[in-house]
Amino acid sequence: MIKETVRVPLSGLPMLLLWLLVIIGSIAAMVAMRRTPALFVLASLVLIGACICLGGLFTVQPNQGMVLNLVGRYVGTVKQPGLYWVNPFIAKKPISLRVRNFETKPLKVNDQDGNPIEIGAVVVWKVVDSAEAVFEVQDYENYVGIQSESALRNMAIAYPYDAHEEGKKSLRANWTEIANHLRSEIHDRLLVAGVEVIEARISHLAYAPEIAAAMLQRQQASAIVAARSKIVEGAVGMVHMALDALAEKGAVQLDEERKAAMVSNLLVVLCGERSVQPVVNTGTIYH
Repeated sequence: MIKETVRVPLSGLPMLLLWLLVIIGSIAAMVAMRRTPALFVLASLVLIGACICLGGLFTVQPNQGMVLNLVGRYVGTVKQPGLYWVNPFIAKKPISLRVRNFETKPLKVNDQDGNPIEIGAVVVWKVVDSAEAVFEVQDYENYVGIQSESALRNMAIAYPYDAHEEGKKSLRANWTEIANHLRSEIHDRLLVAGVEVIEARISHLAYAPEIAAAMLQRQQASAIVAARSKIVEGAVGMVHMALDALAEKGAVQLDEERKAAMVSNLLVVLCGERSVQPVVNTGTIYH
């Protein structure tokens, strides 16, 4: 595996001035020696060589790397911004070291429960090893996209969309854990390409259209059951408090049958969806 080697070549400005002086001098020599064929040819060759050497100049921008390759052999990467000069026969390939992001298109997959869902993610990444990015994979940008989608599919089938059991993680409820899992999954796949994954988060999550309506009803039913359970729990507590207060103050003496009737009436009042209509009881439950 090819690892990145940082190289600091010759400064470009002195070399630019040198080769410009050589070009000017060779042109002057050609003019002066035009009557001497041998010297004229020599000055022409110097001029051609100087022009070729100018091709060794290159500029490195901030947050950019220049990968150098000589006749199929990696010779280093220049990362420091500036103007430089190297052997003009060295091939130079610029590569961005800036932070970039990639958003996957919504993918249709099955979650852990087998329900079809649509899921998408945003991946924030950057190149940290220019040699691996250039030489270890064919096209590192395309590689990032394909591997991110593959990791997202693999992660989606490991969790259910909604957790129907206590303590079980789900795609919808556990955003932080899911994001960390997704980042780790993508990062491991992109190490070979010299890419670091800074962040990965789900950007789109929904049930597939064919089951969206049914799942919405299921979620609504679950919400209603949860709300009813909370209401009943509170109502039971209030009834218990009322009975304890009446017994403590001795305002009224209730036998078990009257307590049961009172509990029934209070639960109807507290748990009913609509306002109750008062009924005046002028009789007695005893005969």
